[in-house]
Amino acid sequence: MKKFVKFLPVVLLAGALFAFSACGGNGAAGEDAAAMQIALIAHSPDSILDDGSFNAGAWIGIQQFAASQNIADANLNFFQPHAATDDARIDLIADAIGWGADVLILPGFHFQASLYHAQDMFPETKFVLLDASPEYEGNVRIESNLVAIHYAEEESGFLAGYAAVMDGYRNLGFMGGIAVPAVVRFGHGFIQGAEHAANELGLDAGAVEINFMYLGGFAPDPAHVTTAGAWFATGTEVIFAAAGGAGFSVIAAAESAGASVIGVDVDQADDGDVVVTSAVKGLAPSVYAMLEAAMNNTFPGGREMMFNAAVDGVGLPMETARLQNFTQAQYDAIFAQLASGAIRVSPSLAMDDIQTSLVVVNEM
Repeated sequence: MKKFVKFLPVVLLAGALFAFSACGGNGAAGEDAAAMQIALIAHSPDSILDDGSFNAGAWIGIQQFAASQNIADANLNFFQPHAATDDARIDLIADAIGWGADVLILPGFHFQASLYHAQDMFPETKFVLLDASPEYEGNVRIESNLVAIHYAEEESGFLAGYAAVMDGYRNLGFMGGIAVPAVVRFGHGFIQGAEHAANELGLDAGAVEINFMYLGGFAPDPAHVTTAGAWFATGTEVIFAAAGGAGFSVIAAAESAGASVIGVDVDQADDGDVVVTSAVKGLAPSVYAMLEAAMNNTFPGGREMMFNAAVDGVGLPMETARLQNFTQAQYDAIFAQLASGAIRVSPSLAMDDIQTSLVVVNEM
């Protein structure tokens, strides 16, 4: 039977904490923090911890929580499966629980099917699924030991596209890893943000162009360096790389071409001087909040949560940005409009729904 789920509102506090009101929870006793064992699970053998993206952001949240509670490094672990299959992921979940994990953090849509089953197989374990819901054959079911975290990627992408055009870029690119919902929303938001900025600036139709493609994977690859290099050589000035580890390939191409990159998921400013900003989402704060909830017996199991601009769940890290003309005041103004709902960004996964009159999108 399909269980109905509902989104739980959240509020971002200063620093890395989200406070929320959790109705219910899983009813288990709170965790002794110092004794907690926490595992981050990778979706495939090539999904590395230091991916500069999803895994890295989740791991930061784990480390921040561990530091705040004096949890030893030995109580934190990262697991990689031997194969990129649902069976291998379930085996890995079992391995992590066998190691002693009380809470498992699982980033990405790849865990939809495996967690649909694992939440029943391991009812005493708490699961935090990032960017997806447990789903199998079209059915979504969330038990009391699992919480599904979602992010408004379209809003973060919107801010990136808006900032790029306001900063002076006119020939943009978007390279997504795989056309999964989160990546698609990043890209479609990017287009809408560029369109909004072009309209505010009174630019002529066609003054802004966006090359748009999916690379077919999230791992670094020399072929991605070549593709991005070709874009830069033919006039692309900045590429928004919503591609996980494959973004490193785009950064390498930009470094060779003297061009620019927009990072994704976490602040990638340290990954290269060519990274002018990053479309981030609250990976670390949301992971921190769920671990704290597990400790305090307020784990919001059985529910989905949305982190968007209204709760500071997405944004651009302006303090590390290398944008030349786009100011903090401009960012604050556009962000406030997103947060208030004055600007609404379409989360549609259909490109035909993303209407532009000024920006030309070249799908490749």
